[in-house]
Amino acid sequence: MIRPLDGMLVADLSRVLAGPTAAVMLADLGARVIKVERPGAGDETRAWGPPWAGSSSAYFEAANRSKQSIALDFADADDLALARELVDRADIVLENYRTGALDRFGLDAASVLARNPRAVYCSITGFGSSGEGAAMPGYDFLVQAVGGLMSITGDPGAEPRKVGVAMVDLLAANHAVMGVLAALLHRERSGAGQHVEVALLSSLIASLANQAGSYLATGVAPRALGNRHPSIAPYETLRCRDELIAVAVGNDAQFAALCAVLGDPGLARDPRFATNPARVEHRDALQAALEALLAADDAAVWAARMLGAGVPAGTVNSIDGALALARRLGLEPTVGVGPEHPEQLAHPVRYSAFAPAPPTAPPAIDEHGAALRAWLRAPRG
Repeated sequence: MIRPLDGMLVADLSRVLAGPTAAVMLADLGARVIKVERPGAGDETRAWGPPWAGSSSAYFEAANRSKQSIALDFADADDLALARELVDRADIVLENYRTGALDRFGLDAASVLARNPRAVYCSITGFGSSGEGAAMPGYDFLVQAVGGLMSITGDPGAEPRKVGVAMVDLLAANHAVMGVLAALLHRERSGAGQHVEVALLSSLIASLANQAGSYLATGVAPRALGNRHPSIAPYETLRCRDELIAVAVGNDAQFAALCAVLGDPGLARDPRFATNPARVEHRDALQAALEALLAADDAAVWAARMLGAGVPAGTVNSIDGALALARRLGLEPTVGVGPEHPEQLAHPVRYSAFAPAPPTAPPAIDEHGAALRAWLRAPRG
């Protein structure tokens, strides 16, 4: 089976989440990924527990499968020579060091591309690599705060809230992979590599979509609305007899179907609710009317009835429920990586011509160091 990145070598100099996640996706596409870690401690996320998965944290395991590990101290001349040899052989270099930190080791983009002009060198920063942003530390939570995401997350009038996962890091990982693949395609046509840069702040801002569009169109910054949508109603969670249900009505026909399921088809003809703009204007009254009807039964019962009538709806699952749903639907959300490691989240894209590379377990620190040192010291070819 031919995979798009078969035979390509990735030097993964990154740590924490964005860079390592991008490297996992490249491994899924067939690349060989060598993770360079600090001797002793390794990637700092190895210690980010509990929970633990063997000798590493579950956090580290989630972003580092399908890699080989070598521990190198850049301050040591022999180790630095091996690190330079690795990046000089690599098709792709991933790094998220503080801007300028790799310059003195000759591992920065300019130095690597001078020696290895076909390399695609990808830098992930917090706030860019020039000006004031170059000195700013980039952590997901910080970028969620200063990048506006927290201002539109949470309940109205309450303090801003972060998203429940490091969403900015994951967005940046996806943008990094997109940039790397685009640069590889450009290399196929031009013969030259290049430096690809992805900033966490840029990734977040580019993902604000309709919320940023609203501000750019009106000059008014959106605010947090809880689970409500700023432009569609009902597109929110509603209280049933036992718990909440998520209802995502996207048009007037779906709203009419919802009202029919709830046993009050006339509600769809009420002037306050007959069109989406009217429903948005009277959303409090709409919520009260719908929840009065939903109180007659449990959320799971209503969700089944609504889905049967073509109304997008579902219960509010915890992560175990979400994985169970994906399995029931045949989406295969997890993949095994070995008997001594927990399952990992699977590559989410399906391809008609190939399957993602079989995953391997996340490595121990320097697990492959001896073999990799011998390989890097051997003549190329």
